[in-house]
Amino acid sequence: MLMLNPPGCNIGYFCPLPMLLSNKKHFPAVDEHTSFGDDGDTLENSNGKEVATNEECSNMEPYVGMEFESEEAAKVFYDAYATSLGFIMRVDAFRRSMRDGKVVWRRLVCNKEGFRKLRPKRSENRKPRAITREGCKAMIVVKKEKTGSWIVTRFVKEHNHPLVVTPANGRRSVLLSQTPDEKDIKIRELTAELQRERKRSAAYQEQLDMVLREMEEHSNHLSRNIDDIVQSVKEIESKRVGLSNTQHPP
Repeated sequence: MLMLNPPGCNIGYFCPLPMLLSNKKHFPAVDEHTSFGDDGDTLENSNGKEVATNEECSNMEPYVGMEFESEEAAKVFYDAYATSLGFIMRVDAFRRSMRDGKVVWRRLVCNKEGFRKLRPKRSENRKPRAITREGCKAMIVVKKEKTGSWIVTRFVKEHNHPLVVTPANGRRSVLLSQTPDEKDIKIRELTAELQRERKRSAAYQEQLDMVLREMEEHSNHLSRNIDDIVQSVKEIESKRVGLSNTQHPP
């Protein structure tokens, strides 16, 4: 999304809000060709559709039935709405179509949704991490319709924690103050997952080597048994021929 900062902008960028089209508000996506008019208020994208300023963005609240042109437009809108209220959006769960595998359902939540997973303490000297999840229920759920548009099917407004409304470059300030910890958490989670996968892979390799060794030993054992059987058959045949010659001399 193109980041714009015209005079009077109070949250640092524009969001893809609609002008009134027919009797229904429709939310076009902002692209790199978006430009704003002489008054610094009205935006127009490459499709010629008008999109609203961040003043309208801060005044607009999601509602069930709200329509967007795409999933990305819904994300951008809720992200801007979150910034104007003083929380950070997190892209959460999704569902895919059984037919083509494309995403057809998405949940966007507050970054304080859920709770941190409890893990065994490794050291008493480790500094406790800041609590970033508090079980907040605020969210919107959007679903793709047969027409291709995305509709809000659920909206939970209430948060269970204080909201931090910041001035001009508010989103950047909030992100700088909160996301490093979340990034650290994500990095640690990914690192731990990588270590688990490596251990699992090493265990699988060890088991595979063991199976191959057992197969080789079994194969050698079968070969020896076959050689013994062949030798026994030869000995029996030799004795039979010798016995026959004794009983029936030439």
